[in-house]
Amino acid sequence: MAVPSPPPSAKSDLRADGLRRRRDFARSLAPELRAEFEAKLARLVLPHLIEARVIAAYHPLKDEISPQAILDRLGPGQQSALPWFARHDDLMIWRAGPATEPSPWGVLQPSPTAPAVAPDLVILPLVLADRHGSRIGHGQGHYDRALAHLRRSGPVFAIGIGWETQVVDGRLPPDPWDVPLDAIATPREWIACR
Repeated sequence: MAVPSPPPSAKSDLRADGLRRRRDFARSLAPELRAEFEAKLARLVLPHLIEARVIAAYHPLKDEISPQAILDRLGPGQQSALPWFARHDDLMIWRAGPATEPSPWGVLQPSPTAPAVAPDLVILPLVLADRHGSRIGHGQGHYDRALAHLRRSGPVFAIGIGWETQVVDGRLPPDPWDVPLDAIATPREWIACR
């Protein structure tokens, strides 16, 4: 179940609130319960990936819900990919292969020799999201720029995933460059946004 929307405030305040919600919820989970929630998330999301050929996800930060249970259950003919950066301000691209080397921020990413791929479906992390597809991330705009770039070549379905405490009922204030999500998934529900 989604939590009530926070009162209107600056986007940075909303981001701080979302990060706190994510951290507090994730840290309250025993490892077994967290794994159970991530498996439930995979069961909710996988039916929506049937038509996708290249599924991009991410290597999670400590408090982010992990997409690994989804990636582990992809079907025949489906390929997974993870974000890759050469430098902090570069356009994010996706490469096939496991996350084995540190990115410019220290988060693991694929090797620079792994093949670059163009996903037709992107699973991305949330800080906060509303039920209309507006998302607040970490504030660097990497996913917005990458999705806008990908969509210039054709449709790309974007699914934001997170803990239920990260979904608000009211509307979040999108910036003009924010790329809306097509869907949101938590371990408890699938939300079609468009």
